[in-house]
Amino acid sequence: MFDSPLSASAYEVLGVAPDASDDDLRRAFRLQLRRTHPDTGGDAAVFIRVQRAWEQVGTPEDRAAYDRGHGFAGESEWSGWREPVRTDTRPRAKFHGEAGGWLRRQYVARVRDFAPDAVDPYDPAFVRTVPVELRMLLAGALAEEATSRILADLGMGFTVWHDVAVPRYPEDDGKIDHVVLGPSGLFGVMSADLGTDVRFRSGEIAGPDAPVADLLSRIRLLSRAARVRFSAAIFVFPDDDLAEAAVPLGSVRGMPVVVVRRSVLRTILRSGVHGTRVIGGNELFDVRTRLQQTVRLS
Repeated sequence: MFDSPLSASAYEVLGVAPDASDDDLRRAFRLQLRRTHPDTGGDAAVFIRVQRAWEQVGTPEDRAAYDRGHGFAGESEWSGWREPVRTDTRPRAKFHGEAGGWLRRQYVARVRDFAPDAVDPYDPAFVRTVPVELRMLLAGALAEEATSRILADLGMGFTVWHDVAVPRYPEDDGKIDHVVLGPSGLFGVMSADLGTDVRFRSGEIAGPDAPVADLLSRIRLLSRAARVRFSAAIFVFPDDDLAEAAVPLGSVRGMPVVVVRRSVLRTILRSGVHGTRVIGGNELFDVRTRLQQTVRLS
């Protein structure tokens, strides 16, 4: 929850500056507990966020680790994608494209227009000063990169395309974050981060846009161009932002849609979405060939 460019930092939740003394930090925590406690009329969700903020920075050791990871005392983990250190020799999924690359390029270009003198566009203290639409670009890039690390571990039976451009899509940013093909099916996957709890309304992800309907439109266009049939559409959110591990939204316009926590994505893709058929043998090879001939990367 505190790892998103769209969310408040642990210090902001507690209402103190990042350089506050340990005593001031402790007093702020106790004050926020009293203000947000449900028994005194506070919001339970905010009360939980206050507790979690304290878990992040409540001891000198935890605070130092948090500061290192969030740019308050050195390099930020937001600065770029890092190849995870491998601890096994199992074959990995075959993948094409660069997850988050298109969004990062857009973010850096627009930050340079917004603040030409910015030294580090990824410094969290700076990021929280830029307009929300720019922070959304960085949050999306980080979400895509986190998903890509999971997809890489699916195994050699899977093929993944990142940042797939959608043919004839009316918007410049018309893409599908990840197209995943394996024995369990063909999936259009979007990595998302709203910086807050995910809520639903009438088969849609609540918010100013209609992301489910939009993704289905993109999948249909790619499906027609490649002459393939997608098995399901999947939205991936940070674990802390989704109340349940997986939330099926049912079949929307004939396409099963499920919203999942990032930690269960690998399991979902390996086992398949309920109600979809598996793809095997010559059909798997044919679908991969059709996609390889059609897919263009953003």
